[in-house]
Formats: sequence, structure tokens, C-alpha cells
Amino acid sequence: MGLKEMTRSKELKVGNFIVEFATPGIGHILKAAGLDFAFFDMEHSGFSFETLKSAVRYFEAAGVPVIVRVPALENDMLARACDMGAEGLLAPMISTAAQAQAMVDSVKYFPDGKRGVGLQMAHDNYRAAPVAEALAAANARTTVICLIETAEGAENVDAIAAVKGVDALWVGHFDLSVSLGIPGEFSHPKFAAAMDRIMAAAKKHGKSLGRLVPGTDQGIAFYKQGFDFICYSGDIWVLRDGLAAAAKTIRDGVQS
Repeated sequence: MGLKEMTRSKELKVGNFIVEFATPGIGHILKAAGLDFAFFDMEHSGFSFETLKSAVRYFEAAGVPVIVRVPALENDMLARACDMGAEGLLAPMISTAAQAQAMVDSVKYFPDGKRGVGLQMAHDNYRAAPVAEALAAANARTTVICLIETAEGAENVDAIAAVKGVDALWVGHFDLSVSLGIPGEFSHPKFAAAMDRIMAAAKKHGKSLGRLVPGTDQGIAFYKQGFDFICYSGDIWVLRDGLAAAAKTIRDGVQS
């Protein structure tokens, strides 16, 4: 199932945040783990577009849809990620409907947007096709996900979700808490109110809703609240925490 189809259902989708390991086997590792999607981060990782171009192929080979977060809401970054084959696009700090529309314009071809045309390249598997057919296929596949992580974005989320071409909303919980002036205070009434607005907008406009979660209990709880894209932890922390737990168990065992 492609990412676009996933956003048309509220069934649970579980993924992993890729911020360190763009290795050739990463797609197959996620697939073998039973995951549904990957969240490939270019904002905080330092991954280049050349790395992205290779990584997309790794995920594609394993049949794992990938959401790509570009470093900024810039046309050249979004369009270039599309040209590299990104199926889902996410840009930081979408705070207004105009910014959401700018995302759509950057990643959709005419008549749905203003993306510059480059065909028979990575994103369409180098295949030749009639121009109108190729543009329509790209528009149908490309998935727009708006990252709500500012107080302004939470305030304007209903208008953002209403923009034609937006497929899903994503909560950036840490940045949202900082923007609200309550860093890391996720139980604060201001944060809860912002979350309620986001969840209500997603439900009202029939949009999928996603976020990162640090643990399985949180993933279950957020799914029950209406989040259907649950991105469990990240490659760094899964490896670090798994190794730390195993090392502690071995050390404690040999000392007993």
C-alpha cells in the first residue's frame, strides 16, 4: 500500500524515525520488523539530497513508503526531494494556510500546483510516458503532510487542514511546547488545548494524524486519541536503548 492510500484510512500505521542510519539494508530492516512506513529526517540529521536519493531506493526496494522531512519550507528543497523520489513530503513549522498552500504548490504539478517539470528521472523510475499522464501520476502519488509545531500553527490548524491537497497533519510536540512557552510540559493545559485543536481539525477534515512517540504505551494511547501514524522512537534510540538494556542485563547477571 502506498502512502497516499494509507492517509485515506484511519487504521494504525507504525513507523520509525530515521535520523542516523541511511544504510543499504535500512528499508529491509524496517520491513522485517513489520513496520509500515519510515520517517526520513533531513532537518536534524545532516543527510544530503544525494543520501536521500539512495535511501529512497533502499526503502522502495523493501516496499516501505517513506515520509521525508526537508530542512525548511522552501520550494527548491521540497521539489528536489520529490525529484529524488520522496513519496511523502513534510516541511517544518507550517503555521498558516498560505504556507500549507505553498507546500502543495511546490510538490504538485499543473494543474494542482506549480512544481517545475522534470520527467524520466528517479521519481518516475526513469520511465517514458505521455506528459499529461506522467504529471497526473506524480500528483496522485505525492503526499502532503503539514507539520504543526508552533502556537500559530495550532491556532490556524483548521484552515491548514482545509487546504486542498493536504493529506495529513503531523504534530511536532517538542517544538510546539517551546512555541507555547512551556518547553517539554506536555501535561500543561496550554499544550492539551493545542492538541485538542489539532485533533479536532484532523477529524473535521478527514485527515490522517501522526506524531513521534518515545514508547509503546504512548503509541497505544495516542492511537486511541485519533492518531493513526505512530512513529515509534528513532534508529539511534532503538539501538542505544536496546544495547544499554542488554549490557546491563549481562553485567547484572554475571555479578549475581
